[in-house]
Amino acid sequence: NNSIGPSRSPPINTPDAQLHGRKPTAATPASTHPSISHLLLLATKREHLAYSELKIRTMAVLVARQGRELQRYSASTGGRIVVGCIPYRVRGGGGECEGELEVLVISSQKGHGMMFPKGGWELDESMDDAARREALEEAGVRGEMGKVLGCWHYQSRRYQTTYEGIMYPLRVTDELQQWPEMASRKRTWATVQQVMEGCQHCWMREALEELVARHAKPQSAL
Repeated sequence: NNSIGPSRSPPINTPDAQLHGRKPTAATPASTHPSISHLLLLATKREHLAYSELKIRTMAVLVARQGRELQRYSASTGGRIVVGCIPYRVRGGGGECEGELEVLVISSQKGHGMMFPKGGWELDESMDDAARREALEEAGVRGEMGKVLGCWHYQSRRYQTTYEGIMYPLRVTDELQQWPEMASRKRTWATVQQVMEGCQHCWMREALEELVARHAKPQSAL
């Protein structure tokens, strides 16, 4: 039988033919640029991350120092050198020296008494930096530091030794809502008269008297 069967075409070599029965995948979009909504999402995530890092750094800073390995001691008394400050503000009046002076006092760690922030001066800080640190740790305030009010020697009630105390004035510009010793100390604004009557530390009252005299000098000069 010399009959000729139907002719067959050669296989077509095309991408569709190479799929061998598989479903074709979706085509890749021509543009690979991110959308505006995607960019906004990335920006929001970056801002949130930056805020979280700032919050962590702030929390790390707001921790009270512990231990006395770096404590400085007085060459004259042998006791600790203590540095503190009187946080203050001026209420009313037309200027810094014309209104009523109010001071911020704190309680002891047991929750009673009336005193100003103070603590040991350490080897890795300047004297005024120590005063700023104590104001932040014990009273939760920041501000502008003035010239030193003076230096006093006083007797420690706990250790029966003589300490050297230095006090600065601190004009408060920022009151924190959270601070390292907020759980163990109370803080309150008081008048000069209230502190003079309620503070049991003679050297702190004398430091306050110096601040009052310094505050009144421009007025007396008028």
